[in-house]
Amino acid sequence: MRLFAAILPPDTAVVELADEVRTLRQMPGADRLSWTGEPGWHFTLAFYGEVEDGVVAELETRLGRAAARREPFELRLRHGGRFGHRALWAGAEGDRTEMARLADGAVAAGRRAGISREEHRSYTPHLTLARNRADEDLRPFVDALAEFEGQPWTAGELCLVRSNLPVGGRPGERPRYETVRAWALGG
Repeated sequence: MRLFAAILPPDTAVVELADEVRTLRQMPGADRLSWTGEPGWHFTLAFYGEVEDGVVAELETRLGRAAARREPFELRLRHGGRFGHRALWAGAEGDRTEMARLADGAVAAGRRAGISREEHRSYTPHLTLARNRADEDLRPFVDALAEFEGQPWTAGELCLVRSNLPVGGRPGERPRYETVRAWALGG
């Protein structure tokens, strides 16, 4: 199964961001972007890809340990950014250091469970809002997000999430995400 570790924002944060995204979707060029759906909004901490069923239990054990080592921390959705012309995202503000430590723990849990991921990048906390299907300039969307600031909330769970990729080939079809297991931070 295709898995990743994540922090899921609470419903209140999703509602705030959804209001902002509705405005973004009215901007020129927005129809050329592939917008992510609210039910799938998350902060990826570690991406594992396809994980064999026999490895999942070990991964869960190690993620549980990683969650127990970290305390809950404050976050808020704030501003936005882009990865070149590929993706538009909302950013995180708050205890980004603790968030990065949790991400490092989730990556290490995967590695120790035998999930080999060759690529290693410095962690950039982001929640993907849209992907570029054309060569649309994302800078106006980033500029529009410059004033966005959600209310603070406490990140208190590490989630293991399954990504169910679309199989129907229908236009606009998106992956579906389901939480496989969640652990409270701090045990």
